[in-house]
Amino acid sequence: MSPEGLVEGLKSYRVVFEIDESGHWIAKVPRVRGCHTYGRSLSEARTRIREALGLFVADADRAQFVDVIRLPSAMRRLVDVYRAARGRAERERRQAEAAARRLAARLSRRDAAELLSLSHQRVQQIAARS
Repeated sequence: MSPEGLVEGLKSYRVVFEIDESGHWIAKVPRVRGCHTYGRSLSEARTRIREALGLFVADADRAQFVDVIRLPSAMRRLVDVYRAARGRAERERRQAEAAARRLAARLSRRDAAELLSLSHQRVQQIAARS
């Protein structure tokens, strides 16, 4: 494997995805003139760009893609807000589980479960993580 995590010998192509005014995704391979397509979803555009690349190069089915997703600034901000909130939620979840583990170490699993409004099986799962 190369430092970028790509398999040696396979070609790598940068693919630029942009959303158009109708909400469809436009996918382009800048290095390959004329290689572009669209999809109603990002997933569909990913599939179709590989098919489009196959019209230009022989090894498109094995090529590695490096996605560059360009969003309007308002959408990018929403993605950033979501990711930040998700990170905070994950930290809070870990803190809650740590507190539940500490409580489960001092009480029976069933008592801890009742106090935490969790099933005793869930408390057992949390307590088993160290």
